[in-house]
Amino acid sequence: MTQALVDAIGGEGTMVMTQGALGHTGAQGRARGFFSVIEKYPGIEVLDEQPADWDVTKASRIWDSLLTKHPNISAAFFHNDDMALAAYNVMQARGRTDILIGGVDAMPPAVDAVLEGHMYATVRNPSCRIHGGSIVAGVAAVLTGEKTGDGIPKHIITDGPVVTKANAPGMLWMQKHFLI
Repeated sequence: MTQALVDAIGGEGTMVMTQGALGHTGAQGRARGFFSVIEKYPGIEVLDEQPADWDVTKASRIWDSLLTKHPNISAAFFHNDDMALAAYNVMQARGRTDILIGGVDAMPPAVDAVLEGHMYATVRNPSCRIHGGSIVAGVAAVLTGEKTGDGIPKHIITDGPVVTKANAPGMLWMQKHFLI
């Protein structure tokens, strides 16, 4: 998601990352991913990176303050779509809808926001594939005796596509039919 936002602003400008709960491994990974992209672009200034703890009320308060403090924000990365949509409401109320917003989860309301132009993009957290892979690994362990490190890899990466206006209808269809 971060790379999509960076590409959209041409590798230059200002960005904000609104994090989830700092103790959550998913939030930690999202922050590491954010900074691994940002460090390649010296023309991008990170203005803020505070946690909103997955709390939409806290995200709204943070963004009300950020919009007062920073007159120019190019893009914003949110660790989940709920926080992104809450912040968008604050941005809209303040007349600051020029900020490109990216979120995580590709929940139907966020995909709709992408289609409506309220969010630039969201990235799919493919829970069906994540949990489905766990079930397949469990079945393999029971039926064939496979074990972690001996047949079943310790880490299995599942794909999570970036959802944009171009592919949002297909993503909604796939989600509706539990394919992603």
